[in-house]
Amino acid sequence: MVKYQRNLPNFYIVEKGDSQKYTSRGGGGDGKKSLPPRDRIQHAERLQEAFEKALENYQQQKLVREPELAVGQSGFYLELQLQKSELKAVASLENKLKKIELLAVRANDEAEETVSATVFVPEKASDFFSSRIEAYRDQETIKGNPKNEQLIAPLEEINLGTVRSLFTDNLEFPSEYQQVWWEVWLRQGCLESFQRIAQILEIRITENSISFPEREVILALATVTDLSRIINNNGLIAELRLAKDLPSIFLEMDNQEQIDWVKELAHRTIVPSNNNLAICLLDSGVTRSHPLIKSALAPQDLLTCDPNWVLADNCGHGTEMAGIALYGDLCEPLIKSNRVYHLTHCLESVKILPDQGQNDPRLYGAITQEAVSRAEIKNPKRQRVICMALTSEINSNAGVPSSWSAAVDQICFESQRLMIIPVGNIRGDIMLSEYLDKNDLSPAENPSQAWNALVVGAYTDKVNIIDQKYAGWQSIAPAGDLSPRSRTSLLWRDKWPIRPDVTFEGGNLATDDPNYPGMDLDDLRLLTTYYQPNVRPFNLSGDTSAAAALCSNMAARIWAKHPEYWAETVRGLIVHSAEWTPAMLHNLPKSPSQRDKVSILLRRYGYGVPNLNRAIFSSQNDLTMICEDEFQPFHKVDGEVKTKEMNLHILPWPTQELEELRETKVEMRVTLSYFIEPNPGERGWLNKHSYASYGLRLAVKRSKESLTAFRQRINKEALKTEENVPSTKNKDKKDQDTGWFLGPKTWNRGSIHSDIWQGTAAELAQKDAIGIYPVSGWWKYNSRWEGWNNTARYALIVSIRVVDEVEVDIYTPISISNKIKQTIPINL
Repeated sequence: MVKYQRNLPNFYIVEKGDSQKYTSRGGGGDGKKSLPPRDRIQHAERLQEAFEKALENYQQQKLVREPELAVGQSGFYLELQLQKSELKAVASLENKLKKIELLAVRANDEAEETVSATVFVPEKASDFFSSRIEAYRDQETIKGNPKNEQLIAPLEEINLGTVRSLFTDNLEFPSEYQQVWWEVWLRQGCLESFQRIAQILEIRITENSISFPEREVILALATVTDLSRIINNNGLIAELRLAKDLPSIFLEMDNQEQIDWVKELAHRTIVPSNNNLAICLLDSGVTRSHPLIKSALAPQDLLTCDPNWVLADNCGHGTEMAGIALYGDLCEPLIKSNRVYHLTHCLESVKILPDQGQNDPRLYGAITQEAVSRAEIKNPKRQRVICMALTSEINSNAGVPSSWSAAVDQICFESQRLMIIPVGNIRGDIMLSEYLDKNDLSPAENPSQAWNALVVGAYTDKVNIIDQKYAGWQSIAPAGDLSPRSRTSLLWRDKWPIRPDVTFEGGNLATDDPNYPGMDLDDLRLLTTYYQPNVRPFNLSGDTSAAAALCSNMAARIWAKHPEYWAETVRGLIVHSAEWTPAMLHNLPKSPSQRDKVSILLRRYGYGVPNLNRAIFSSQNDLTMICEDEFQPFHKVDGEVKTKEMNLHILPWPTQELEELRETKVEMRVTLSYFIEPNPGERGWLNKHSYASYGLRLAVKRSKESLTAFRQRINKEALKTEENVPSTKNKDKKDQDTGWFLGPKTWNRGSIHSDIWQGTAAELAQKDAIGIYPVSGWWKYNSRWEGWNNTARYALIVSIRVVDEVEVDIYTPISISNKIKQTIPINL
């Protein structure tokens, strides 16, 4: 049996991609758009009557306006209903010349077939819809179609907008006089005016806010009546959501160990002399006095978001995370008492939770930004992995971005930082009889819908129960399967990112009765540090918080070996090194469809369990190549924003060695990792209102395809993968690239894409080129923000592996290429 040691450095491709002019073919779509059948005259007259009624209501509203509240541009909100099947028509409701702005799009009850779109109409443009309806009724285009048909035909109803028109949450709408905390999404530049009005109306608002390209978000304690007074007098508000629950923390403090274990481990622990690499914990604070933490956490690196808070950890969660972020599961370094333990990184702590409860909700997006900013200001040159092991419960957000998740995306994009967050835990009892079904029905929590963060779920290998008190008990999860409390994204809509990205150890539950709730047993948890070391040094931890801390530890260890890597690269390597366990794969049916793979594997386990050794080392028959590159996706030509560039990567393939292997089974894995700039606000998430600034797609050269044909195909496929354009079934089997495990249709979710191709060595020998090209986002459609002038950077990671047991060296031929740089491996 041939077995090669994984001890060779990965390859770094120093030669950048061949930057080429790139034009996506066509504007997308499947030809002429079908519209609902209408009796043209009847439809126009009904809409005209509805619009005139709305305008009449606005005129009545103006008569009772309050001068001190009537600030900014004079105008009114208009709510328009259309069929869900006509959602694309939403974009045409906006008109830049008339300064009519689309504000919010919300789906009505699931049983209904309509959506509501709310626009703000300046008073000067009050005749816009009326004139368009009249033209639709009376005029025709050169082709003989009703004028403005694409705008007017999809409409069902028109009404004057209300507070409810701006409410985009999937939650129960509050009663009229119920005082609740709202997330108020303001139109750009309206924050100061809203703050003045809040003072006049004695509405409590938070001091902090979050700014996005087109929206500013602030929390306000108000009633529906208060908000009605505001929107009846001005057009400041764009969207309303309810402020969500506070971050949820699960603490289990039921384990005691001997204090001399701590002294012994602390004595043989070596802290790095260079503290330029840190894991920055955004949590409840950290108890620095703990002997296992003190040497790795400098006093000046203990920070708080609020200067009135004490630095100490008053609940224990942050100190739990600190122990795992430094050591992993403490059982391993404690047991290996004959080894010196080398820490690769130090710690930072920014306290984002108050000492004792809190009466008011917090705008956690702003607090997260403030926390990261404080760490950046304190040590601006330090490389850091940001770990925020906190989540908030939301009722069925289905993957829709929130202010918190968008703030996380903004931190990653603007600071080019790696941020790691958990997918969230299931609350309440979990029984063996409902395991996995309950996980699949428990959607990932806020802010795990962030695109740029590395989102971590929990799996478990902990199934051995040694404690005789629990003899005969059974673990809830089998070894290698999902940790019982880990959430999934099966209930999310297909267009949102895969969550979690990866899974790490999160512990298990056990029971002696399938119909009774599982319990946390010491044997099935992770050992970590306790926040009151004078009481006891150790505590037990688990679930997705612990998994996120373990992931942060892995990220820091990769960066310790390769500090030159980008954040996108470290994120990509963790995903790229992940594999599904046999237990995970066992859940697939015998002949799984692509949908089975997405729902049973991806949206439950992400890409599986990462492996540090695989992420940083290669072997003679299993090698990894890393490329970091960038290009400008868009540019402006004659006033129109168009696609500009793509990169073509010709890989330094071991062609001769692969061809000699002929029918030997081989595998190629490709991962693309990049950060998008977020533009949140519920406006349908289409075209110019898309959440992401741009998307990147990859195309791999096929075995029997020339380089020229490959270049031409990329342009052709750009039309099919254009953002938000539904693809048609490809009936030509010759035009499909077989062998991919997940398939190209999965490469359009989120901002990290990974897949595995399997075939023969002879086929792989010719798959030596990869194209990276852009697809549309709001940088393209919202030209006034000049995002079209920006560059997009990405990490491309490619591995090839000989699966069959044959003696072969594909590593050496690549190592002599002048396109490659090797780094000297450093011992773990």
